[in-house]
Amino acid sequence: PRPVPEGNLKEPAIKRIQEGLRFAFGSQLIISAIALDLFAVFFGGAVALLPVFAKDILHVGPEGAGILRAGMSIGAITMALFLAHKPLGKSAGKIMLACVAGFGLCIIGFGLSTNFYLSFVILVVAGMFDEVSVFIRAALIQFQTPDRMKGRVSSVNSIFITSSNELGAFESGITAGLMGTVPAVVFGGLMTLAVVGFTWWKAPKLKNYDFE
Repeated sequence: PRPVPEGNLKEPAIKRIQEGLRFAFGSQLIISAIALDLFAVFFGGAVALLPVFAKDILHVGPEGAGILRAGMSIGAITMALFLAHKPLGKSAGKIMLACVAGFGLCIIGFGLSTNFYLSFVILVVAGMFDEVSVFIRAALIQFQTPDRMKGRVSSVNSIFITSSNELGAFESGITAGLMGTVPAVVFGGLMTLAVVGFTWWKAPKLKNYDFE
């Protein structure tokens, strides 16, 4: 027989969203994991400036821009396949923070690189770091959320992460206009490192989290 869903399915959608927000903000683990990724993507949104890098800095044209654009996806797919065969266990929180820091360093390296092949490799590595962070955050949310709240909290997570991608592109464009393309990307990477440092300091539950 089909399982009977918990909770009141006739509740208004806005109330269910409010409950998801309330639960997420009430858990240091969940909100710190979401916020870490949100601000890392917000400040590390170098992908939005790839066409500028391809044309004006790396001088590779639209074909090169397409290859660069695929770099992070290639890294993410590679890491996803690796994690499928070798799941993470202990020190998941520290690994997550280290990978977000690695992502920030990759963004800085990409901003400073003037070699197309090096830039591509950096983006592949950045995608690998980002995939580990995404994997840990998704698993953490599933493990730390009761069954009846899983859909609501996952929706809250999706809202924040999706909006951070678009806001990150906006931030990259604004800072590039104010500072220049390279300084804007380096600034974003430095801010990502600052977010990691702040999270390490203020979110001990996330720092010390593991799956075992």
